[in-house]
Amino acid sequence: MRTRVLVLLMLVVSVGIQASDHVLDATKSEEKSKAPAVLTLSLREAQDYAVRENRTLRNASLAVQEAYAQRWQTIASMLPSVDGSYSYSNYCGYSATLSMMGNNVNISMPNVGALGVTASVGVTGQGVVGVLLNNIAIDMKKISLEQTETELRQSVMTSYVSVTVMEDIVALLDSSMQNLEHLADMTQQSVNIGVAEQTTADQLKVRVNTLKNNINQSKRMIELARNTMRVLLAVPASTELVLTDNADELLSAEHVLNLLGQHFNIHNNLNYRLLEKTTDLARTNVHMAAWAYGPTVSLAYNYSNQQYYGEGGMRMTPPNLVQLTVRMPLWSSGKRAAGVIEKKIAYEEAKNTLAETTQQLGIQYKQLCYNLNNAYETYLNEKDNIDVTKRVFESTTNKFQWGTASNLELTNASNDLISAQSSYAQAVMSLINAQIELDTFMNNK
Repeated sequence: MRTRVLVLLMLVVSVGIQASDHVLDATKSEEKSKAPAVLTLSLREAQDYAVRENRTLRNASLAVQEAYAQRWQTIASMLPSVDGSYSYSNYCGYSATLSMMGNNVNISMPNVGALGVTASVGVTGQGVVGVLLNNIAIDMKKISLEQTETELRQSVMTSYVSVTVMEDIVALLDSSMQNLEHLADMTQQSVNIGVAEQTTADQLKVRVNTLKNNINQSKRMIELARNTMRVLLAVPASTELVLTDNADELLSAEHVLNLLGQHFNIHNNLNYRLLEKTTDLARTNVHMAAWAYGPTVSLAYNYSNQQYYGEGGMRMTPPNLVQLTVRMPLWSSGKRAAGVIEKKIAYEEAKNTLAETTQQLGIQYKQLCYNLNNAYETYLNEKDNIDVTKRVFESTTNKFQWGTASNLELTNASNDLISAQSSYAQAVMSLINAQIELDTFMNNK
């Protein structure tokens, strides 16, 4: 019989495991089928898509729900609770022997069933303060969720702009390389017929290879930025990303000027709000420690009923019982007093930190505005420089083709174009970072 039961259990378990495997496989295939093959996104659409799909942000949202559940546990601990029990005792025909006045009397022990119901409620000052602490914890989790969303949006923006800027640079270098390759082919043909030196053709080949290396490096950076976006958007590597906004639209003077002219409200700063809640938490902890001196009041009602099966039996337990308990702490050798002092000191530290941070945030705001203004000016200069170096390179290439420019002049023009490309990319990323830092500081959406 036991062998049959064990075999049956093993069959049930194996069927359950296979069913769960099929469910997991179906879930994976379903997630894979949901993954879009092509995503066409503006910057705002990419940010909104990441907010919907990013798993890190989902975990931050779940942390808020977890904080709500913890608060309800604290509240429920002070609400009435009801417990029920039932027990059955079988003495298997046992009889107790009672000696009375020299005579032995056998008393049979009947089978008995006992039903009990207990309702109780207990309230403490620390429990009430605990609910206040849970409320503060919920607010802090919400601020952390907002911070996570802001950081996610800014990360998407960084990757998005990196892709668009590097694609523009690759297009620029591709055009320059085509001209340089054409010039290198013509020079090699001149060498073959004996009207040019091989050294000149070799130097041109070196410039072509240098441009190719820069183009390939830029393409790798583009793919890296696209893969970063795929991670942020929670899409597989096979998903093609089509970005509709160009770099000029994302790096507009209007946005920079609006950002620099925006009034700074310290209460919008997420770090300040989080530190403010930390100070509230420290103050509430003082109340929590002080309530260690408070009483604990509990009320309980118990109902019990015994049913004897057979003859005899004595009911010694009353069917109804009400208990009111008030417990008051009297002496703890200074432990509770030290706890209150500790929390008060922590509260003073939190207030000092908040005051110092308030002062520092004003200074930080001015510095971030200066950084953004400086980054924008640098961006405009580098954008102009890359246009100028491109024209110079094209002009020098034409002059070299007609023999009015030297090989050294062509090499310098090529180096200047590559250097301008690098400086422009660095200026763009500095401008984006400066915008992101100030937007995050101001808590702009």
